[in-house]
Order: sequence, then C-alpha cells, then structure tokens
Amino acid sequence: MSRIVTCGLTQVSNPKWEGSVAEIKKAMVDKHIPFVEDAGKKGVKILCLQEIFHGPYFCAEQDIKWYQSAEPVPGPLTEQFSEYAKKYNMVLVLPIYEMAIEGVYYNTAAVIDADGKYLGKFRKIHIPHTWPGFWEKFYFKPGTYDFPIFETAYAKIGIYICYDRHFPECARILALKGAEILFNPSATTSGKSQYLWELEQPAQAAANGVFIGANNRVGTEKPWEFGTFYGSSYFANPKGQLVVKGSEDKDELVTADLDLEEIRQTRDGWQFFRDRRPEMYKAICGQLPD
Repeated sequence: MSRIVTCGLTQVSNPKWEGSVAEIKKAMVDKHIPFVEDAGKKGVKILCLQEIFHGPYFCAEQDIKWYQSAEPVPGPLTEQFSEYAKKYNMVLVLPIYEMAIEGVYYNTAAVIDADGKYLGKFRKIHIPHTWPGFWEKFYFKPGTYDFPIFETAYAKIGIYICYDRHFPECARILALKGAEILFNPSATTSGKSQYLWELEQPAQAAANGVFIGANNRVGTEKPWEFGTFYGSSYFANPKGQLVVKGSEDKDELVTADLDLEEIRQTRDGWQFFRDRRPEMYKAICGQLPD
C-alpha cells in the first residue's frame, strides 16, 4: 500500500540589499510567506525553506553587523510560522540564524509540526571557512545536537545543513536512526562544488535507502557578487534517482509526491544495512598521522 507524502522545497533570491539588517531580514521573510502559502494551498505536507531563509548569505563577508539578524530558537520566527503550519496542517523546516546566548550563534534548522507545535532543532555540524566567500567560522559555532530525528505528523525526518552534505556519515546516522526523509537546506554557488550537487546526495539516498530533499537559493547577491546561487533544488528517491528538479535561475516552490513504501521496497532489494560491518570501521574514528 502506498504511503504518499507531498513535500516541498523553496529556492528564493534575496529581494533587498540596502537598509538596516532588520529591514533586509523582514524583506526576505515577507518574500517567503507567499511561497509558504502556495505550498499549503497545493497540499504540501512537509515544506523545507532554504539555509538561513530570512536573509542573504552574509558569510560572503566578515562583518559583526549580521549578528543582529540572529534570534533565539524557538523565538519570533518559529512563533510566526507556526501559524502557517496550523493553518495548512503542514510541517515546516525553518533554517534560522540562531542566537543561543549573546555572542554564541549557530546555523540552525527548527522543525514545526503540522499542529504548530515546535518539535526541536538541529544545529549545523560541519562549519566551512573557505575561499571564496564562505567565511562561516566567523558566524557559527559547530553544532551540538547528535543528529535528532523528528517524528512529524507525516514522516520521520532528519536534517543536515549545506556543508554537512559532504560528510556521508550524516546521512548514514540519520537513516540508521529511522529517518525516512532527509532535508539539506543549502546556499551554494556555481563553480567549486556545483558538479557535486547531483552526485553526492543521490548517492547517499541510494546508499541509505531514504528520500533526500536538497534546496539551494538562486541569484547573485549584492554587494558581494562572489558567485551565483544556482537553485536546482531536488528530491532524490531511495534508488538515487531524481524525482523532481528546480530551475537554476528562478524563484520557485519545488514539490514532489514521495511514496515512503519505496524505502522498504528498495532496502529489501539492496541489503546494505544487513551487510554493514560496523565493528570493522573503527579506523573511521581514528586520527590521521601528523
């Protein structure tokens, strides 16, 4: 018997470059609301917004003014969007710049269940600091939560954020813990890693027998213009096949009907979890030689 869950991803460009941090943040939040409403009207049951959805990808520079865009989680944004979750009976994954206490900030994703209840959060584990323009260690402390599973109204979901996707252990742990759909909200530009975008995560979906939803923003963000965000948000099924893919240059809502029964069907055919030998993998936790 089919167990279909309609899921969605946003890919949205930043609408405002000038003004105060608060004004820029409000503009991006306001721009996302019609996409959330559209998803609800289309019957989307689980919607994931893009990485730090409430602003530009400010990690292109190192400026403490962007700390002003951080907020507690749960906090104002989770409260605001819980109303949309309740209105449409829709689970929301909200990637937010989190202020744990003054001076301590995380790259976080909050989960709101279909009844508007805050379920918890995941904090980005791996923090890049690479040229050109990914100066994330200036803004984020590494995550402290051990890959939580969120039992939502429609599916068990797991989250890992952007750069975490380059570390296959993330998807493996979440799948072993029972996640059925993994979400990877991202902000990545053309060039350095674009060729990996449709290589790594479909392979991880197949290796773990899960669905993966990966989204990316679009456009070139001023004043930095260090690269173009190429969208191409997609869902991959447990066989590693792309179910749907968004455009490279257009604001849009990307949706797909995911049949969760495919997870068991795929795993029954490929017995990767049965044939694992974790006792032989001790070296993976060892140290490299100096």
